[in-house]
Amino acid sequence: MTAALQEPDSDAVPQQDPHPTAPETDDGPEERTQEARAAQRELFAHAPGFILGSAASFGGSLVGGAQHGVSGGHVAGDVFLGGKTEIHHHAPAADAAVSGEIPRERLDALAAVFVESPAFPAALERLRRERVLVLSGAHASGRHAAACMLLHRLGVPAVRALSAETTPATLAGRLTHPGGHVLRDLPLTRNRPLRDTHLYAARDQLRQTDGYLVVTVENSPFLLGPTPMRWEPPEAADVLRAHVARLRGADVEDLLSLGPVRDFLSRHSRGRHHPGEAAEFARALASYDGSDEAAARLADFGQAAVEKQCRDRLSDAGTDLRDKAFLIALAVFDRAPYVLAAELADRLFVHFQRLQHPEEPPEIPVFGLAAETRLERAGAEGEMRNETTEWGEVPQFTAYFPREDTPRALLAEVWTGHPSARPALVAWLKELARDARPVVRTRAAAAAALLACADLPSAIALLIDGWAVSRFFGARVTAANALTLAQLLDAPVVLRLLTQWCTDAHWARRWTAIRAFGLLAPLRPDLAAPALGALAARARADDSSPTESSNLIESTALLLSVGERRGEMLSELVGLLHHDTTAVRALGLNAFVRACDNAEENALVEWYAHTGMYQADSARDLATLWRTALGDRAHTRQALKALRTWVYAAQYRADAARALELLLPALVVTAADRDRLSHELRTLRGEDGGPRPPVADRLLAVLHPAAATP
Repeated sequence: MTAALQEPDSDAVPQQDPHPTAPETDDGPEERTQEARAAQRELFAHAPGFILGSAASFGGSLVGGAQHGVSGGHVAGDVFLGGKTEIHHHAPAADAAVSGEIPRERLDALAAVFVESPAFPAALERLRRERVLVLSGAHASGRHAAACMLLHRLGVPAVRALSAETTPATLAGRLTHPGGHVLRDLPLTRNRPLRDTHLYAARDQLRQTDGYLVVTVENSPFLLGPTPMRWEPPEAADVLRAHVARLRGADVEDLLSLGPVRDFLSRHSRGRHHPGEAAEFARALASYDGSDEAAARLADFGQAAVEKQCRDRLSDAGTDLRDKAFLIALAVFDRAPYVLAAELADRLFVHFQRLQHPEEPPEIPVFGLAAETRLERAGAEGEMRNETTEWGEVPQFTAYFPREDTPRALLAEVWTGHPSARPALVAWLKELARDARPVVRTRAAAAAALLACADLPSAIALLIDGWAVSRFFGARVTAANALTLAQLLDAPVVLRLLTQWCTDAHWARRWTAIRAFGLLAPLRPDLAAPALGALAARARADDSSPTESSNLIESTALLLSVGERRGEMLSELVGLLHHDTTAVRALGLNAFVRACDNAEENALVEWYAHTGMYQADSARDLATLWRTALGDRAHTRQALKALRTWVYAAQYRADAARALELLLPALVVTAADRDRLSHELRTLRGEDGGPRPPVADRLLAVLHPAAATP
């Protein structure tokens, strides 16, 4: 009976794939696939922000107009799922330079309950010395409250909040008042990074006005030059104690010893709560009167309340099937355009209807309830936000749950609490994985990752493995994305699974694992070394098809995009040069050359010019890799092409030009080395095919100092 209701496996029948492939060969498919860096950008752009966290720029910690953190003694944001719908239409600001003074009483109220973390004194001293401080931290970690308190502790006469419309380029022009300034959750993107030049200009202006500035940002790869002060939130117990003492004043330690309080604090120790949640829990704790009802309220607080309401909504016989399908679709497309959730929820409803009432054709009203009503029924909210597309930002009506842990709880409840819904849910997610829109495919992978956290064996068997062994490239990318996101969510044994799949007998599983390691390491720098070990183990077999070899090289090259571990990765690649297997040595050189042949923002050339050249070990290892690649006949041509990329970058970056001037002498050991580099620079044409760029002449003078001397 179950088999009759199960949708046919989409990967087993002919279909039109959005990424066509060439016919398979005995060694696997020889297909033209998406470059790993492009796949990485797609994953960063469309995966849910609460999964990626620091890896993607999803704005600040503003959720539905309420800050889920400690701010001026006030914590906003609903705990419960239902009963609130707000539609915000944010028109462009008439004056982007608007700023206002934060009321003194608000700062005093915050100061009364603020708890310093160990990083606070160092941050205060740095702000006092440099006048400008970039404070980075995780979502809802209380960094805005910390920014206000840093300025408050300096004793400035006033603290002004800068407009959210302020951009890095316009920052200095906004600092026209004396005293303190705070810019909350500056949104950074690839096209709008924060550079050190922006901070230099701001510091010059602040010296003139005797001012100070704190900029808060989420952990972001788009800080190009500035070294932020990392903000870690204080312990939940300290936050709870401070708030309860102010609200109640007595028997604080007795309240903290209650069972529900100990449970709350133990969950926080595993990173499941933010300072704002601790402050909110403190208000519930301050009203505790010893009754059973009060104890139950404490026990049901937070995550437990969300999980219970998810169960209640899904099991409610009074909620029709279409509303439940919409609720599940919202969990998959949380903080995505509302139209996606609404459109694709109806597809899920069709699967549910076929499963529950196969004798009745599904009926979907063409004109149904208004968006506000549907969101209210689902306990969600909506507002107009700018959605990033490949053509630029466009306004979209975005739907989201007030609490970011709701999607995970909801999907876990569907997957484990209602197994009869699995056939419909699996068929729907397979449909989403074949959609032409990147955001839809990525969200299907994210949903599979969340299901894997709840029940990994079933998620692998019913979804991820089917995608992983598909002959279609797009399905394998979805599997790699799902495993990457599952590891970020700390799903069990994913790392072991990926390591095993790297040497699996099935070529498609190997491809999937190799791609997943390349995607994962930049997001989890601590896994970069194990990832390289697994990729090298596959290369050691020396029996990869051309497609798999290319995938190995691209994924290994992505390991060099891990900013804080680039020096370590260069050292690891140098180690591969001494491996007794030619294929492993070739992997190290090919990956290094591929990483160098990249001029995008935050590329290896930028890192070397800004940081690497000042680190003796990194500079030595990079020179060793360059010298080896240029001198190896199998890699010389590609290495020279990558070197041209660095020279072109040096046209526009003075630090890159200086770095090359210091690097080139280290690449010359023999006369042949000098002749090879000289010939490349003399014959170099401009990027547009024009004359040789002037920077090439400067580099030639470095190679031949005697000829350059008058």
